Amino acid sequence: MANNNITTYGFSFALIICMSAFSLIPQTTSSSSPFQFPPTQSTILPEPSSFFSPNLLSTPLPTNSFFQNFALNNGDKPEYFHPYSINSSSSSLSLSYPSLSSTSAFISQTFAPDLTIYASQTSTNIDAANSSPRVISGFTDLSVTLDFPSSNLRFFLARGSPYVTCNVSSPTAVSVSTIHAILESYSSNSNTKFIVQLNNNQTWVLYTSSPSNLTRSSPSTLTFDGYSGTIRIALVPGSDPKYESILDRFSYAYPVSGEAVFTKSFTLEYKWEKYGQGDLLMLAHPLHLQILSNATVLDYFKYKSIDGDLVGVVGDSWELRSHNVSVTWHSIEGVKQGSYPEIVSALRHDVEVLSLTPITTASSYFYGKLVARAARLALIAEEVDCLDVVPAIKKYLMDAIEPWLDGTFSGNGFLYDPKWGGLVTKQGSTDRGADFGFGVYNDHHYHLGYFVYGISVLAKIDPAWGIKYKAQAYSLAADFINLGNQSNSNYPKLRCFDMYTLHSWAGGLTEFGDGRNQESTSEAVNAYYSAALMGLAYGDTNLFDSGSMLTALEIQAAQMWWHVREGDALYEEAFTKENRIVGVLWANKRDSGLWFAPPEAKEMRLGIQLLPISPITEILFSDDGFAKEIVEWALPSLSREGVVEGWKGFVYALQGNYDKDGALENIKSLKGFDDGNSLTNLLWWIHSRNSAKVWWHVKEGGKLYEGDFTRNNRVVGVLWANKRDSGLWFAPPDWRECRLGIQVLPILPITEVLFSDVGYVKQLVKWTSPALHTEKLMQRVCLRLGRDFQQRKCIEEDQEVEGF
Repeated sequence: MANNNITTYGFSFALIICMSAFSLIPQTTSSSSPFQFPPTQSTILPEPSSFFSPNLLSTPLPTNSFFQNFALNNGDKPEYFHPYSINSSSSSLSLSYPSLSSTSAFISQTFAPDLTIYASQTSTNIDAANSSPRVISGFTDLSVTLDFPSSNLRFFLARGSPYVTCNVSSPTAVSVSTIHAILESYSSNSNTKFIVQLNNNQTWVLYTSSPSNLTRSSPSTLTFDGYSGTIRIALVPGSDPKYESILDRFSYAYPVSGEAVFTKSFTLEYKWEKYGQGDLLMLAHPLHLQILSNATVLDYFKYKSIDGDLVGVVGDSWELRSHNVSVTWHSIEGVKQGSYPEIVSALRHDVEVLSLTPITTASSYFYGKLVARAARLALIAEEVDCLDVVPAIKKYLMDAIEPWLDGTFSGNGFLYDPKWGGLVTKQGSTDRGADFGFGVYNDHHYHLGYFVYGISVLAKIDPAWGIKYKAQAYSLAADFINLGNQSNSNYPKLRCFDMYTLHSWAGGLTEFGDGRNQESTSEAVNAYYSAALMGLAYGDTNLFDSGSMLTALEIQAAQMWWHVREGDALYEEAFTKENRIVGVLWANKRDSGLWFAPPEAKEMRLGIQLLPISPITEILFSDDGFAKEIVEWALPSLSREGVVEGWKGFVYALQGNYDKDGALENIKSLKGFDDGNSLTNLLWWIHSRNSAKVWWHVKEGGKLYEGDFTRNNRVVGVLWANKRDSGLWFAPPDWRECRLGIQVLPILPITEVLFSDVGYVKQLVKWTSPALHTEKLMQRVCLRLGRDFQQRKCIEEDQEVEGF
């Protein structure tokens, strides 16, 4: 049995191995002379020149950044930097270790200025502050630098730093005040470390690069007199001395900037530029910890956050390896030929209606959805071998898309805004509310993702057309997926995607008290998936790889923070108990409502996090256990008066993950569909669900098989037309490791979909593990699917395996 055990270890832990790799990803997706849509002078966009230093104004500027509030209106609304919320006025900077509150409807972090840092006011520097206020002097993927020219202060604000770092360029009286009472303040023997205890149970530590005196200048204010050098400020979590000693140890090195670079397929590297001696101490959120590779992690050093515990990581660079995703034109699992006739029948009807129904909307969002809907019909036609309808779809797509690309569409169109550097629409350039705020950079990846999907499909089926409009196509994609910082680029780097949180934001140039926000993760996934398909259509491996990587990260972030599983401990119990999915996720809030619907409209909440349904949806909602949870949570809401048929369709689509027959019956009863969906698409979805997971995978409490068989088995050995056997052709039933192994091999990217239900994987490996006399196998399998164990730990354990 020793040899059998070794073999099965190989089957099982191989589930966690990152699969095939592609080529290196360079930092550009555009040509040397990129196409530009006609320029326009928007009448509604804010003026950036008062917030950014002059040297930054010659290049495209961020419009969905983690520091966006600093560049809007008065620039004084807070943003969340993990672990601190920070805001700044024209002459001071305030930081907060935000408090967390939770109800069944929302979770929120509250900003309170625990400490405020500023140059002590005199009539001279008050006048100087008014004439030369705070400016953003630099920004990178992971940091922003704020300068206060009149005060000699420069703040290096790095994402995930437990310290806030301030450089004082010349002797200045620097004050630190609080809204709380200072209970005690004292210094170390060297006068380079100062402890401040507040009456809200917080302890803060201040470090200086040279000896200084910190005096109490008022009951709530401490002042460094005539100081120049570096000041670092950190909260001591829980006022615990052991955390204080860690902060002491890493107080000498500080980041001044941080870049995030795609180094190879499905691999992202953080690189910080640091000053000072020693290693950097930074903080990782839960998704970081899932995909962090070969890092020194201080598991016991933690800060609280709305995103989950932030854990200390030591090092000047990190390597992050996302899950591989399979980006394909057609269904990952395939459609059985026996299902073709039903899909073809619906397809012919939908194509006939398509040719008789011209697009009447001028909205960039709804127009894009209709384009993508038609493109889905073309790809389904290919998959079910109904190619005779493709020419009609092709004509529809050409007629619909070309006016937007050549500027002949009378109702709307794309224009270029040189002020911030990006696309706006004709309607959106004069009306903030038009096109859902597209003119102020709201939802860019949503709208453009639909267009890019349609263009990619059309370029696939008509390569000559694709070549003709390639420049315009790439310009649309570059608006949200540009990876370069070249001086000739028309767009900023990754307009919507946040390289620290590893998901997108959608809010644009609008100031929000809760920071950035995003509602539909599935539309964000669609944007990057569509960009990857564009790479496939044009044979551009760089675009394909970068789009695939961003798709993978957006999916993992959605599964981490938007998908709320029963019993999850990430969010507070009151919220988790009542919600299976987040409506709108903010930097400082989790909301059960939507922008357009209240919390009780659960079918809408499910739908907006599912649409549009395409092959990538198979990965986004690959956990059938969670699909069942969210459908059962949403189904009662369908009995409300006035529920729209289109939203019902999305609930039934997810039902198909675990109950194909029931879902099929429900879908056939629908009297209408979402404007981006169709009966054809829903039938394709249901018929491409994997039957192996239904018949072979035996889940605890499942009712498909009789009680005794279900209680004693987690997977079928041999499935016959008239029999379910727990034995194998080559092994008896009690060789469970063989049964698991034969149902897993060979390990391919599709294995992630076949064994995507993490709850079931736990059950299966726990059932198998007595034969292996170890529980480490369960950790290996669960870790690959990214839920309960940290990847670095699992990799270390895998090194114990001696054979395959």
